[in-house]
Amino acid sequence: MRFLKGHGTENDFVILPDPDGELDLPGALVAAICDRRSGLGADGVLRVVRTKASPEVAGQAGQSEWFMDYRNADGSMAEMCGNGVRVFARYLVDAGLAEAGEFGIATRGGIRKVRLGAGGDIAVDMGKPAVHGESVTTVAGQEYIGLHVDMGNPHLACAIGDPVAQLDLSHQPAFDPGVFHNGVNIELFNAVGPRRAVMRVYERGSGETRSCGTGAVATAVAAAHLSGESVGEWAVEVLGGTLTVTLTEETSYLAGPAVIIAEGNLTLAE
Repeated sequence: MRFLKGHGTENDFVILPDPDGELDLPGALVAAICDRRSGLGADGVLRVVRTKASPEVAGQAGQSEWFMDYRNADGSMAEMCGNGVRVFARYLVDAGLAEAGEFGIATRGGIRKVRLGAGGDIAVDMGKPAVHGESVTTVAGQEYIGLHVDMGNPHLACAIGDPVAQLDLSHQPAFDPGVFHNGVNIELFNAVGPRRAVMRVYERGSGETRSCGTGAVATAVAAAHLSGESVGEWAVEVLGGTLTVTLTEETSYLAGPAVIIAEGNLTLAE
């Protein structure tokens, strides 16, 4: 199985080219690939497949040639991944499958427009965040109130007050399953300056990751909500670097680096 490895602010992915949709990719295989001891190790898998060869998103074929079939590290499917779509775009351009500039990528959360900047950063139009009120999470016995933000996938972004570096995110934080029927990505953040926040994240299906693109946008939305703002540019510091989030009246944008670091052939023991 041919693979590549890439990351965006250390949110890392295994990329599997499968243009004609011929690869059998059960959840157990994805989990084995993402295992950091017996596999390649990753926060998720990006399968690269033509949109017209993917029945679940075939209706998007007129807007994008390529579908980002994203799988979490535990093998479950996900609607969207902000860092993943930027790494996916980097692969398409490096492989000659798309031209540098602006183009669309099909996802389970809809078409995402990406643009490659001259400095190497990749920006993606993340769509208009949908805010659905407040909910709560519990981390190591401490309850935090957060904002429920839908970025095509569900988020609970919590301004916590406590130092984020001291949080224990080795276990799944508790959440309300009546609100989040299919699980939720949980961001815990503090504002550290005007339009600047520091964030940690526990992603459903992956655990704590070094970065989360959709989570960075959700954090910016929650920070803006608390400050009484609705538009502007926010810097979101994650464990793997810094992402830039721009909120407008119509949509949101995520920008940051995306690099391919390796490629080769993968053989997993039966």
